[in-house]
Amino acid sequence: MIYKVAIIGSGPAGLTAGIYMARGKYSTIVLEGPMPGGQLTTTTAVENWPGSLSIMGQELMENMRAQAQKNGCFMLQESATQVDFSQRPFTITTDGNKTIQAESVIIATGSRHKKLGCPGEDAYWGSGVAVCATCDAPFYQNKTVVVVGGGNSAMVEADHLAHFANKVIILNLLENLTATDPIKDKVLANPKIEIKYSTKLNEIKGDKLGVTHVILENTITHATAELKTDGVFVAIGLIPNSEIFKDSLKTDAYGYLVSHENTKTTIPGVFVAGEIADHKYRQAATSAGQGCMAALDCQAFLNT
Repeated sequence: MIYKVAIIGSGPAGLTAGIYMARGKYSTIVLEGPMPGGQLTTTTAVENWPGSLSIMGQELMENMRAQAQKNGCFMLQESATQVDFSQRPFTITTDGNKTIQAESVIIATGSRHKKLGCPGEDAYWGSGVAVCATCDAPFYQNKTVVVVGGGNSAMVEADHLAHFANKVIILNLLENLTATDPIKDKVLANPKIEIKYSTKLNEIKGDKLGVTHVILENTITHATAELKTDGVFVAIGLIPNSEIFKDSLKTDAYGYLVSHENTKTTIPGVFVAGEIADHKYRQAATSAGQGCMAALDCQAFLNT
């Protein structure tokens, strides 16, 4: 079977694209990847999704998946490992050794956060360890939080958290911040924010309720210390899931796929949506909107 569209990725962008394509009566397959529903499934309560005062990330993505299926999407719980965009129909090979052919493709593989790799990080992921201050800062009202990182992303996270938390402690591995002056100066001037330089986070500890403290190491003296905290925000960068597309599509200096005229790529019939092409906004709502845009662009392409 040759599908009208194959959607690679099943986060808010991919599933929204799937809903629109299937409702338009285009045969649609969604390759869900290693984590059906994407990163949002690891989030606890989502309180900035329009129309829901509060909803669990897992529940939100299950609802979107069910809606996509109800409208006719075929869901395949496999990952794309290879693509051939040299001719139509396009060909996608999966890790289950399946070959998918489609007249168009929407890429919505997203990005993944760089992890610290320390003990306790995975155990408390979503229960005190977070990566999105915009999403989770309200949960830390009048509490103490740690931000790991020294670049612009870490400064933005710390600045936003300071509107809610009593104390924000930045752990910077280097002796100086790498962030640019405007946001760095703003953080340095905030009395609620403290910066620990030459400091490595070695371990995250807690109890059944969440994170309670972290173990730090000075990278110069190698002395260790314990620091009480209610949460840890990891802001050491993102990795776009673009590896299998780099030989076919244009990427920017950071590895994100480059789009033009909204969601179009350099190959007619191949579109992008969500964080795979967005390293600025990175919100579920913006990704869903881009999924809608990609679907509409794709429909226009198929109808020509």
